[in-house]
Amino acid sequence: MSGKVYLVGAGPGDPGLFTLKGAACLKKAQVVVYDYLANPELLALAPAQAERIYVGKKGGQHTKRQEDINRLLCDLAAAGKTVVRLKGGDPYVFGRGGEEASALARRGLAFEVVPGVTSAIAAPSYAGIPVTDRRATTEVAFITGHEDPGKPGSTINWASLAGIGSLVFLMGVKNLPHICAQLMAHGKPADTPAAAVRWGTMPRQRTVAGTLADLPKKVEAAGLKAPAITIVGQVVGLRDELLWFERLPLFGRRVVVTRTREQASRLSGQLRELGAEVLEIPTIAVRPPADGQPLAQACQNIEGYDWLIFTSPNGVKAFFNALAEAGKDCRALHRAKVAVIGPATGQALAKRGLKPDLVARTFVAEGLLQSLAEYDLAGAKALLPRAAQAREVLPETLASRGAKVEVVPAYETVAPPEAAKALREALEQGFDAVTFTSSSTVENFLALLDQAGREELIRRSQSGQACLASIGPITSETARRHGLAIAVEPAAYTIDALVEALAAHFAAKADS
Repeated sequence: MSGKVYLVGAGPGDPGLFTLKGAACLKKAQVVVYDYLANPELLALAPAQAERIYVGKKGGQHTKRQEDINRLLCDLAAAGKTVVRLKGGDPYVFGRGGEEASALARRGLAFEVVPGVTSAIAAPSYAGIPVTDRRATTEVAFITGHEDPGKPGSTINWASLAGIGSLVFLMGVKNLPHICAQLMAHGKPADTPAAAVRWGTMPRQRTVAGTLADLPKKVEAAGLKAPAITIVGQVVGLRDELLWFERLPLFGRRVVVTRTREQASRLSGQLRELGAEVLEIPTIAVRPPADGQPLAQACQNIEGYDWLIFTSPNGVKAFFNALAEAGKDCRALHRAKVAVIGPATGQALAKRGLKPDLVARTFVAEGLLQSLAEYDLAGAKALLPRAAQAREVLPETLASRGAKVEVVPAYETVAPPEAAKALREALEQGFDAVTFTSSSTVENFLALLDQAGREELIRRSQSGQACLASIGPITSETARRHGLAIAVEPAAYTIDALVEALAAHFAAKADS
């Protein structure tokens, strides 16, 4: 049986604008054939074993000719593969999706088109420009700024375009002087507002505004290159009032997130909501401990403990996995009190159907010890499932108060093998801030750098060129021990507070 090709619009760049149907197609893909303008983050939605084939076209440099791409899609479908052809924007809006669909149709192969949000409306929107607004115009035209070079002449009706209220040119930044000259030659007033938007909807978005007469020179002076679109019309005059994206508190800031890949999503999501470009460097991978027998044995005897103490969501997950393997569930904890450090750990516990008896007043071991001071722990048997490497202040202090503490390794953290390459690429791109959410993220981040890289990071942090943000005092202490200067540390040791403090830091920096 032949397979099927899904021609999927990847949207304008912001992965949040990707469609639900597009995501569903990616999740079942065996092969993903993707473009230069398709956000690489979307590739993570495809199964890990799916083949990924890049066929992008950038600045006139093509990895494959269009005819070769058509043939590739047909051959994959004929071989019985489920293929997602991931195309920037919408497949049928100057995306050559029609040509690819025709190639499949001529060979009798199955295909389906999944529309995407086109940059023709998304990029202007993120730049504060509605393509239609009854105060300015009720009509809009979308035009390619880069016609097929094989055509004998232009098919653009410049005279007709000059009379249309809003014009959106895609892929036309190189031809901008010609475009503006043609419009003015055919009657479009020279003082008509106009703007060019590069990397629309992305944190690196740049907008240059002017008039039809001076926009080409302004774009050249700003060094604006492809990919960019151009908007011409009175709607551009609404930009100052309707601009929202470029006014977000972290807009244009590149922030490195150093958590496990599984845990990064919440922090990354909050940073993106504030306009940041997030570079995820998973400096921690969580894996089972070298010896899982102590935790397994503790779960077998779980009814004998008076206290169960969790210091991280990872500890919660590992413990309940081991409890299930022992053939038990949360009913086995009926006689034990449960204490946690931090709301995130409490939330992880709540997902298991349990509410903690005690949450630390401050979200470090010392805060938990302070809260536990209200309890008589003499003779109490406490189980502490935690990372294989951790501070000893908690079990040692509990033991000094008379508790019988059993510390069992529930998991261990290591640096993922792919992290070094990702970190080198991030440093080459440059960054404004690095977030550290545990001492392990600091240690592993530094371990991935060579000596010159560590010295450069220390220099940049101490000079204020790079903002290092720590989730709390223990993490900050680890960073300072290595010579790093911490610029941001929230009063509450949570992800929400860390993001808020980082935004406040850059807001103050912008005002100074």
